[in-house]
Order: sequence, then C-alpha cells, then structure tokens
Amino acid sequence: MTKHDNLIGAEWVSFGNYQDNINPSDISDVIGTYSYGDASSVEAAVEAAKSAFPAWRDASPQLRHDVLDAVGNTIASRKDEIGRLLSREEGKTLAEGIGETMRASQVFKFFAGEALRQVGDLQASVRPDIEVEVTREPVGIVGLITPWNFPIAIPAWKIAPALAYGNCVIIKPADLTPGCAHVIAEILHECGCPPGVFNLVMGRGSVVGEAIVTHPDISAISFTGSVATGHRIAETCGRLRKKVQLEMGGKNPMVVLNDADLSVAVPACVNGTFFSTGQRCTASSRLVVEAGIHDEFVEAVSKAMQSLKIGDALDQATQIGPVVDATQLNSNLDYVDLAKTEAAEVIGGERLELAAKGFYQAPALFVGTSNDMRINREEIFGPCGSVIKVADFDEAVAVANDTEFGLSAGICTQSLKHARAFKRQAAAGMVMVNLPTAGVDYHVPFGGRKGSSFGAREQGRYAVEFYTTVKTSYVFAG
Repeated sequence: MTKHDNLIGAEWVSFGNYQDNINPSDISDVIGTYSYGDASSVEAAVEAAKSAFPAWRDASPQLRHDVLDAVGNTIASRKDEIGRLLSREEGKTLAEGIGETMRASQVFKFFAGEALRQVGDLQASVRPDIEVEVTREPVGIVGLITPWNFPIAIPAWKIAPALAYGNCVIIKPADLTPGCAHVIAEILHECGCPPGVFNLVMGRGSVVGEAIVTHPDISAISFTGSVATGHRIAETCGRLRKKVQLEMGGKNPMVVLNDADLSVAVPACVNGTFFSTGQRCTASSRLVVEAGIHDEFVEAVSKAMQSLKIGDALDQATQIGPVVDATQLNSNLDYVDLAKTEAAEVIGGERLELAAKGFYQAPALFVGTSNDMRINREEIFGPCGSVIKVADFDEAVAVANDTEFGLSAGICTQSLKHARAFKRQAAAGMVMVNLPTAGVDYHVPFGGRKGSSFGAREQGRYAVEFYTTVKTSYVFAG
C-alpha cells in the first residue's frame, strides 16, 4: 500500500496516523493511505511558512510566474493520470475528472500571468509637492480549507492566487479526497516552489482545520464547505481579526418559462441537477417551472433522467457516478423519504446495488412541491431536484429569490425581455441564461450572496482583493 505524507518546508513528514482513501465506486479499492496530522503539524507548517515568507514576498514576479506556469504545464501533461485518480477518490465520471484536472491547469497558468500583472496607482495629492502611491502587498500566511467535491479545481483556485500575490500557504484538503491535493503538493515541490512557501497538512477538520483557523500567525482563511462550519469559522475569524473568505451552500433555482425551448431547457436542467451526482454547490436543486409548460417539462426531464447511465466512475459509459461516501448517501436517501412525507411525488431516488459494492443512488425528481417544504429550503447535495410550479414570471422570480442562499440562478427562455429582467432581479452572485446553473469559467469572479458566500470573490482578477492588502504611501517631493 502506497503511503502519502505531509509536505512541511521541503520535507515529506509522517505523523504516524494513516487513513485509507477509498474508491466510492468500489469500496474494495483502496487508493492509498494518507498521513493525518494534528495541531503540532500545523505549528510546524506555520514555522516553515514564517521562515519562507520574507523571501517569497520580495521575490521577482518572474520567479512566481515560472513556478506557477510550470505547475500548470505539469498538471496538463498528467491530466489522464490525475483525472483517473480524481474519479477514483471522488466518484465523478472519468470525463469530468479529466476536465476538472485541466481546469486546475488553466487556473495555475492564469495566475502565473497575474503574477506579472500586479499594478498600483500613482495619484496626485491634494497637497503640493506630495506624491501618493497605492500598492498591494501579500497578507502573509494564508490557511486554505478545501472540500471533497472538487478536489483539484478548488485547491488550485485558492493556492494559485495566494502564491501569485506573494503569500505562503498552509492547506488542509478534505479528508475524503486527499489524493489530488497531495499531487499538487508533489508538483509544486518538483517545479521549484521554495521550501515553506507551500505546506500540506492532511487531517480532520475538527483537528487540523481548527488549528489553522485559530493559529495567531495565520493572517487569512479561505474556506469552502458546509454552512455550519463556515459560520463557525466566520465567528472565530471575527474574534481573532483574521481576513476570511467563505464559500458555502446553495439552493439554486432554474426558472423555466412557457416560451422555453425544451431542447435547450431539458438538457440544461438535467446537467445542472444531476451531473457530478448533484454534488455541486451550483447544482440546480429547484426547478421553478411556469404552469403552461410544467407537465411537458416534467415528462421530458423524467424521461431524460431515467435514461442516465449510473455506474463506476471509470466506466466510459457512465454518466452519473457514485455518491462520495455512505454518510452522504444516507443523507440523500433521508431527503428522498422526507419528500414523500411532505407529499411530493417522487420519481427515482432509490439506492442501487451494482456489480461492485459502492455508494450508488438513482437520480430523484420531486414533483408537486412548494417552496416552503424542507426539501426546497435545505441543501441536499445529491442527485435530487424539485419541481415547483408557478403562475407567471413574477412569481418565478419571487420563488427563485425566496431562499437563504444566493450562489447561482438560471433561466430558460426565448424572451430577451425576461432574460434581461431576470439577470437584474435574481438575488444571486452568478446568473445563467439558457445554460446549466453549474459550470463556470476560471478567469471571471466566482461567488454568491446571502448565506452562500462571505468576503471577496474567488477566481479571476477579483482574487487579488482577498489575497492582498492595500498600502497607501505619501512622499514629500519638495
């Protein structure tokens, strides 16, 4: 069995407590064992980062560019191997695993360019003979806590800007999917990232994550994960005066109007709701459908959903892989039972027993629901979608916005008027027109409103807002 250790400074360090990384498609397949750290591991990583920070902060932008660009190129050259690892440990299809791996490569290469494009402002003072210079500086040591559902893309879009802007990093990946983060650590190490600039500490969130969040020498925390954990991190960071960035849950609406082209709307809804096993914070979990097209839409989506091939993530024919683990599967099945209790018509949703023992679930469609049901208020994070019938566009917008979340929202319509109105009125950070609510580009901002996100946006040039601090300098030139 291959053992995988933590990267602290320039050393691969074992903390003795190894945990198996299990394939959710086939629980007899153990991918490897990964060394879990504790609070003392975080302390060692912080000391390494503190030693490395001055030189990295002052390093040439060319050096930062070259390291990140090399990482991006290496990931791309190994996309099939890494994509396969991703699909084995997370359960998304091989095509999705390779696609996500390429996204990580693109993110690193984008921020390699950003390392060379850091600019400031030279402004005229309101006083004579004084120059005013506004510059950006790294915040220091950044703690990154990442989820299991995008085990290489989300670490990439946190690590790359942090390093591009001169910070040092300590990352704790999800304990369900440590493999991809470990590969990033290996590649950064091989591509010349200076010792201590990047540190990997694997382990439990309650132990390693807590130590990262509370450590006095870590200046900023970027977290993607559950709402409850995000709230606790926000409270802690507020008390400790740390900069904090949170990406949490979603209950994303997809509005389908009477004039929608079903040849566009149905694939968009099926993709957004069920692909990646519904394990996306941007998934279309509420399908808000105008009454005139409701029955035809439900019939078409049900037919498309039930034709999806569910199976081993590595099988080329598979369209929907397994749920990530038994805990998540049981939670999903509980929501299927809840839907029945709340008097929804349930199509699909049962647990599946396939040739290999894994965590398989048939996609579920809940029909005849209302927006006040728990299944439409709480994030399920599985292949489950609810249909909510509405009378007209105005009710559709009201229902879409009637949620504590505000990450992504979509509309399927052929009306430019309604598309433009929805873009303005949707209380979400991202709006999609005739596209799935899930699926974003790497060079533009990502994030939401209300209970979905807190702090500066991720990705694109907007990432500079979180990973840097602004300094204003005055010089008397008289």
